[in-house]
Amino acid sequence: MTKPARYDRIAFVASPSSEAQAAFGQLTSEYGNCDLEEADIVVALGGDGLMLQTLHQNMHTGKPIYGMHRGTVGFLMNEYSPHDLRARLETAHESEINPLLMRATDVNDRVHLHHAINEVYLFRQTSQAAHLRILIDERERMPELIADGIIVATPAGSTAYNLSAQGPILPINAALLALTPISAFRPRRWRGALLPNTAYVVIEVLEDDKRPVAAVADHEEVRRVRRVEILSDKSISMRMLFDPGHSLEERILREQFGY
Repeated sequence: MTKPARYDRIAFVASPSSEAQAAFGQLTSEYGNCDLEEADIVVALGGDGLMLQTLHQNMHTGKPIYGMHRGTVGFLMNEYSPHDLRARLETAHESEINPLLMRATDVNDRVHLHHAINEVYLFRQTSQAAHLRILIDERERMPELIADGIIVATPAGSTAYNLSAQGPILPINAALLALTPISAFRPRRWRGALLPNTAYVVIEVLEDDKRPVAAVADHEEVRRVRRVEILSDKSISMRMLFDPGHSLEERILREQFGY
């Protein structure tokens, strides 16, 4: 009797681009397309945006996600090939990530809960700079940051917005979060901090009536926030698969050396 493949039942998802849709047609014709509820694995065809969307949609299923690049940015994706897909899935290496949980309280005292895989960030809503107070594990670490905003990034998200804001690249298995200011004015030379991923981060908005600030967890935005609490949600683990030699750990390491 032939032993069933570990990832025999595949659910394909694709972005709306013509390139991704063509790949979807080719792969589903060759490998079938299982219902998501019954699938062993989800294969995402597109770019990093689709990968984040797929991870969010499967955050509580525990199903592994394997991406193939058929989009614009493909840092989180494997190279596309329609050949021997099940063999590639069998030899792929797994990276496990935990999302951030954002609890944002707005100026009307409404509480908004959202998860983020890449980052949570606060950003000024008007031309006036944000004035922010930073607490780590209920201890004040910065009484006032004057900046366009601030980012709390996971290792998986450290090469995204965080890197564009001159934040550090974190190895995917590092038990760290990056706290990175966006265009800091005061303290002018502050470049941010590395925090343990057990940290409870609180950012309070000073002068919220005069200097409104929005908070964003990946793609979920909350306007006119007063207080934002951020922590790593260890109750949720997401599994991403990468081809040998192209793991997320390897990609992040390569990014640090500029190639």
